[in-house]
Amino acid sequence: MELNLTRPICFFDLETTGTNVAKDRIVEISILKIFPNGNKESKTWLVNPEIEIPAEVIAIHGISNEKVVNEPTFKTLSKEVYKMIKDCDLGGFNSDRFDIPLLAEEMLRANVDFDMKNMAAVDVQTIFHKMEKRTLVAAYKFYCNKDLNDAHSAEADTLATYEVLLSQLDRYPELENNVKKLAEFSKHKRFADFAGFISYDDNDVEIFSFGKHKGKKVLDVLENEPGYFGWIQNADFPLYTKKVLTQIKLSQFNNKLG
Repeated sequence: MELNLTRPICFFDLETTGTNVAKDRIVEISILKIFPNGNKESKTWLVNPEIEIPAEVIAIHGISNEKVVNEPTFKTLSKEVYKMIKDCDLGGFNSDRFDIPLLAEEMLRANVDFDMKNMAAVDVQTIFHKMEKRTLVAAYKFYCNKDLNDAHSAEADTLATYEVLLSQLDRYPELENNVKKLAEFSKHKRFADFAGFISYDDNDVEIFSFGKHKGKKVLDVLENEPGYFGWIQNADFPLYTKKVLTQIKLSQFNNKLG
């Protein structure tokens, strides 16, 4: 089975300094770009995160501080990475909850206006968990009958993720071979931001999904408690969350002007 594509899809994987989307940094990124005609293009970069990689994280992916000290920073690579994924859909393993949010943070820190509004995102892990509930190593063995010997190598994980999705399409006839449908199936819940602080209600209206205003409409909160916007902007929230909140506030302002 081959993916039925109307435009390219980029499978990608990150190795990082940790799991905090707002604070941690990329140390390796690998992208496998699949074109509608079946052609493939791949690229892997080591990245100087400009912060210390903790020893416990090095033990997982094997990328030491010494290995990346002379590599380019993400800011240096950002335009090249963005050029490769621009006007594409995205695919990954646990990408909706980690890789995409962290990539967005790095892009915004590099002053690249990264936005997912016109991108579909297929999370292969979610499809796997809904169908079988396992890990990438187990998924690769289960679906492809292969051992993933280089787990936590971004390049190996990226290729394995792509192969697993193709095998999932072969195994489950109820999965539609369409990136938008796969993206819908692989979502946990619809969020306006990546980190899950702003979600949508049943009427597609943005609501806060945390804290004292959980479940309340964002526009109502901004109207009744203007200081809440400033608090979020100055607190340790992800940059993309702040960007989305700013967009909502600007739409409120423009509606008033209209």
